[in-house]
Amino acid sequence: MTTATLPSGTPGPARDRTTVGAHLSLPLFRTLAGTLAGHPYLKVVVDRAEHTWHLLDTAVHPFHVDYIATRVLGMDLAALDSCLDAFNASVYADPERRFLLGVLSLHADRNADGRERPFLVLETTEADTMAGPLLEEFYTSVRHRLDGRLPLLLKPANHGQEHELATISDVRVPRILSHELFGSRTRTPLNPGEAVGRLRYFRTAGEYAAEAGALGWSDIVAMPCLPDDVPRVAGFINTAPTTPLSHTNVLASGWGIPNAIVRDLEHLAATDGLDGAWVRYAVGDDDITLVRLAQAPPPTAPAWHQQRVRLRSPLLEDVPALPLHRLRRTDQDRYGTKAANLGELHHVLASRTADLTAFHGRPRPPRADLYTHLTARLGVAHSLRGAELRAAAADFVRSTIAAPDGIALPFALQHRFLVSCPAVQQALGKLKMALELDAADAVDALCREVQRIVRHAPMPDEVARHITGALPAGPGAAGRLVVRSSSNAEDLPGFSAAGVYDSVTSVHGTDELLDAVRQVWASLLSPRSVRLRHQAGIPLDDTYMGVIIQRYQPADLGGVLVTCNPTRRADFRNVYLNCTPGSPETVVDGTALPLQYLYNTVEGGGRTVALGSCGADLPAGTRDRLAQLALAGRLLQSHFSDQDVDMPLDIEWLMTEQGACHLLQVRPYAR
Repeated sequence: MTTATLPSGTPGPARDRTTVGAHLSLPLFRTLAGTLAGHPYLKVVVDRAEHTWHLLDTAVHPFHVDYIATRVLGMDLAALDSCLDAFNASVYADPERRFLLGVLSLHADRNADGRERPFLVLETTEADTMAGPLLEEFYTSVRHRLDGRLPLLLKPANHGQEHELATISDVRVPRILSHELFGSRTRTPLNPGEAVGRLRYFRTAGEYAAEAGALGWSDIVAMPCLPDDVPRVAGFINTAPTTPLSHTNVLASGWGIPNAIVRDLEHLAATDGLDGAWVRYAVGDDDITLVRLAQAPPPTAPAWHQQRVRLRSPLLEDVPALPLHRLRRTDQDRYGTKAANLGELHHVLASRTADLTAFHGRPRPPRADLYTHLTARLGVAHSLRGAELRAAAADFVRSTIAAPDGIALPFALQHRFLVSCPAVQQALGKLKMALELDAADAVDALCREVQRIVRHAPMPDEVARHITGALPAGPGAAGRLVVRSSSNAEDLPGFSAAGVYDSVTSVHGTDELLDAVRQVWASLLSPRSVRLRHQAGIPLDDTYMGVIIQRYQPADLGGVLVTCNPTRRADFRNVYLNCTPGSPETVVDGTALPLQYLYNTVEGGGRTVALGSCGADLPAGTRDRLAQLALAGRLLQSHFSDQDVDMPLDIEWLMTEQGACHLLQVRPYAR
């Protein structure tokens, strides 16, 4: 065994324990390892030319590429930075590469007698394109250098590697898939953050319902499945599996509060006496901690008391109901944010004038931009730039997705309805007074009363004619309709209102249509929506509800994607995508655990994170289609994120049986 030493004058720790050619035992592994996602890990480099391997001291060498360039090849970092993408291609994509790069991580399961059994998992980076023979060579090379008592499994890092390994015996290359390895992980971060609060642990929905009214901003709520109507509190803990794209995690992200899966909370609560105690709760990329405090901290106002969402003034003049394709984003003050964003999507697809390459044009040091990666993803010449690259991106998006047809009803129709009913006006006056007095109990009761009146008040004939007349052939000939909310107080930066307002997904005929419109209008006045807006500083008088009416579109697959990795905010490569067979509503409302994927929109490739309730992965062709959808979402981010091209999007979508992808909603995703 030889030990690498830092060259004279190179800054760094006094001792570098990187080893070359060593036989790896468990004690040596622990000496060199760092910790990632709660597991010890060690970076390894197999040098095929020298028939040896390097075990990197994680504390000294966080990046494979830096180590190879500077310690093995004698380059300096400036020279490496000048050709970083080409160098990466030589070690991650060249089929004749000299170096094989990977990570060994330590895990444990239990034998039949209950004793813990450690095992190692070997994987490459997600962008690595190793073919089957090279994967087998990598595994065999590492296996021969390991303590024979340590089981070793290869984890394919992407769908391409899974496909390559399918033809290789799992006797020669034992393997484990990502969802198999991490599906039973005890703790998983969902939204980073830190909070001090009182832990309220509810084992059942019934326990929660009995105490929900007493929950306040200083509570940290823990339960198997958090309800969508959970009030604004200090933090969330899920004791059963969920997804980063659940409604409650979208709320956690928007509110800036920590959220995680902690499946051993029952044990922690029992051993550390956490239930009902004041705790410090921290969620990071790789660590989740709950520390009991000796005493309650001094009372302070929550940070969000100082955070206020400002709405643009709603415009209530008489304007007609319009097809979505005639709207632009500037129409959000008349038709609501959701309708305006869908109108803007129609414009982007039809005009092909929007710059969808801005995200890839942003410098990612030491790279000047990501245009070369974008050309590779689009399948065009690497030299393409400027107007030609923008046109190629626009063509790709237009061929990948479709914007939904539909009719947008303006705020003016809701305003006319409200002022036509004295009972509504009287109830609204009482509600405004209760909000000014901060009378929480009275507010909830008044909200329910005004909702009841709105749902049952007669629709003025003129308003009803505008609604039914917006459908060219009338509601009776339109078949099954879907009626969705489009408020000016949703889909906003800092206030998504995910899951707060109603949609009605099965509407037939005139009477059901008018009832559905009233139900969507009434959802603007639910106790939860009024409370959340009041906490965000949004006055009741400033909020109005537009409505989107669409023909029902049967879905073979549906879900949500966000153009970021919610659990790793510094990751600019990946798009996180959730889906289930059928309607996207099952993902949005949390009634089924979805399939979960990460798609790399820079170097390419994707991987399955979890199978959810499905139990089996999607066919390779469908996963390839989802990769295209993820890239289209990333490109749309360049247009919809305005001044900050790194601001991610939250996109609801469906896929038809023929493979066509329809976007149902485009909004900012809070980070």
